[in-house]
Amino acid sequence: MNEWNLPWAGGCRCGQLRFKVTAPPLITMACHCVGCQKMTASAYSLSVLISHEGFEITKGEPVIGGMHAKPVHYFCAHCMSWVFTRFDETSPFMNLRATMLDDATWFEPFIESCWPERLPWVTTPAVHRYDTFPTMEDYPALIQEFAEKGKRPNPR
Repeated sequence: MNEWNLPWAGGCRCGQLRFKVTAPPLITMACHCVGCQKMTASAYSLSVLISHEGFEITKGEPVIGGMHAKPVHYFCAHCMSWVFTRFDETSPFMNLRATMLDDATWFEPFIESCWPERLPWVTTPAVHRYDTFPTMEDYPALIQEFAEKGKRPNPR
């Protein structure tokens, strides 16, 4: 059984950039850093960490935006929706903005980062909270725990 209901489809707000996800998420996140607040014009950004190999642009061509540095943020060239982030060109992983999925109703952050930068009224159901970001050493256990307990999409 495909417990993740893959593949997933998604795209930017205007529809000129579309993508397909064929790999299950490794973890889901909410980032409260001021940078994410400014890039989303919201209280935080929501991300799904996935394998770069499990992501394919099916329509359009993303452009680099944000700070034009590492990590590299990709946007729709027309509506400028922030769609995904790659740490660098060699990274096997990427952060997909969860709300760019056609169906993000299942999404729930498993971890949240930059907690001290959050807006005072913000709360999420995240299981783990970090003052900055998890260390690289933290990720294997977090990914394993998410694989066992992370929220799944509703069956099709």
